[in-house]
Amino acid sequence: MNNKQNIRHLFAEGKPLFSLEFFPPKDEAGGKRLIETAETLSTFEPDFVSITYGAGGGTRKTTMEYAKLLKENFGFEVMPHLTCVGHTKNEILEILEDFADAGFSNIMALRGDPPKGEKIFKPICGGFAYAYELVSLIKEHFPHFGIGVGGYPEKHPEANSMEIDLTNLKTKVDAGADFITTQLFFDNQAYHNFVDQSRSMNISIPILPGLLPVLSFEQVQRFCKMCEANLPKKLEELLENSAKENQAEVGANWALEQIKGLLNAGSPGFHLYALNKSDSTLRILNGLRKA
Repeated sequence: MNNKQNIRHLFAEGKPLFSLEFFPPKDEAGGKRLIETAETLSTFEPDFVSITYGAGGGTRKTTMEYAKLLKENFGFEVMPHLTCVGHTKNEILEILEDFADAGFSNIMALRGDPPKGEKIFKPICGGFAYAYELVSLIKEHFPHFGIGVGGYPEKHPEANSMEIDLTNLKTKVDAGADFITTQLFFDNQAYHNFVDQSRSMNISIPILPGLLPVLSFEQVQRFCKMCEANLPKKLEELLENSAKENQAEVGANWALEQIKGLLNAGSPGFHLYALNKSDSTLRILNGLRKA
């Protein structure tokens, strides 16, 4: 994919898109693993990749460093994440200017999670409280950027109801978002319901399903608790009845079947939370090639 490609043009082509998500490594060993994973998966030519942004801007430097590396070394179209956490409006404008100067054309705009140890999100003085404010800022000052936002098929944990959550999502879309990537889910019906509910709210932009290849039963329990996603009984039983060393294979196979079902149902593509590891993602992508 050519650099400086706005994501909205890709979706307009109508073909299913495939994307991967990385996170900034914490140390040299983590950096080496990310590079090895990116090199392995580059042969599958993802339409774009994203890289996350730490709470409070804690990974601002490494997000930029590895976003550049992924773009320059592997030719990926890179969509850096940006959150409202710990930044004033002026600081966010500076970060956006840095991304633009570095040649990026797309941003994943997120409110972000509360800092570690806190349960309630509190904006700093001069900062933003909601993702729609970040979307509006990008749209106003950097209209050439493609903008992605997050959506929760099974409701954001902080929302009091699905209706309220969808209303908040509509606000982000109306502010200028170009597409939605969902939080993880393990039952495709949750995604289909979410799409139907979104359309009923006149949300017409593409909704890209985000999928997590489960690595272990312990991991998926932790993730489901964190984002309040449902763990299907069948997947739970498969993981419980598998030896620890086989649980990642179970998770990859489950995600593979999810993707096949989603694509058959007309999904605009899929987004994999690769977690800087290649084995499970490789198993899934090879499985799709054989399908």
